[in-house]
Amino acid sequence: MIEAALPFPNFDPVLIHIWGPIGIRWYALSYIAGLLLGWWYVVRLIRDKSLWTAPIFGGKPPMTPDDVGDFVVWATLGVIVGGRLGWDLFYGTFLCGVSPGATFCHLPDGASLPGAFISEPWRLVAAWKGGMSFHGGLIGVITALWLFTRGRKIDFARFGDLVACAAPIGLFFGRIANFINGELWGKPTDVPWAMVFPDAPDRLPRHPSQLYEAGMEGLLLFLIMLVCLRVFRLHERPGLLGAIFLTGYGTFRFIAEIFREPDTPFIGWFSLGMAFSIPMWLGALYLYWYALRPRTVSAES
Repeated sequence: MIEAALPFPNFDPVLIHIWGPIGIRWYALSYIAGLLLGWWYVVRLIRDKSLWTAPIFGGKPPMTPDDVGDFVVWATLGVIVGGRLGWDLFYGTFLCGVSPGATFCHLPDGASLPGAFISEPWRLVAAWKGGMSFHGGLIGVITALWLFTRGRKIDFARFGDLVACAAPIGLFFGRIANFINGELWGKPTDVPWAMVFPDAPDRLPRHPSQLYEAGMEGLLLFLIMLVCLRVFRLHERPGLLGAIFLTGYGTFRFIAEIFREPDTPFIGWFSLGMAFSIPMWLGALYLYWYALRPRTVSAES
């Protein structure tokens, strides 16, 4: 194993220290940047009249800029509540139940998961003592989208397609924040761009897998969604862009897991992150069927 060819920049996870443990963290700013830029991007799309000329849209987008602005509040709640409860369920409960020896199952104050969730329920919301789950956040946003569109009488698939186009923006900033925090590092390697992460216990050069994910789940998936929208105009088949997003993220996350150090052993080399790609692909299959099924005139009106 060679020494790391690239030094880890060793950022301070806290951008601005305010008082004691209170401060502005890069990770929080990544959520804010993803939501605000996603909001701006979706509004820009619905104001582009060239995207809504197909008969299915009747010459106008399926929602207004005000609808998008209001949904940002719902999406924020979906990300935070879903992301935290998803971590509690998928990692703190299920994975710690399967592999109780995992490091993150034993908290610094001596408590162990999942038992601590029962004895001290406040830990369910204590994100500072656990983490956030992307898949939980995704479920939270989908739930928020369903409730919001149902209340506003907006087509769920059409609005969801635009949200899917903006989602890689948040994914990109989130993975960059993971890199800044020096967390979720990759497996040991001797590639020239390997890095030694300060919190890795063995101090071995590792894949900067956070950057791999930022490139695949963020930049590359954003470009794929952009081409599908503007070149192939796949939004004219509602649900198809959502299917492509689920396919793309599930595939890129599966690939990234090959290089990423798993949280704990799951089934041999098959990590929990890989397993989570399967329901995403199944959801994509349903959306492909929904988008490409033969439609009657009344179904498109």
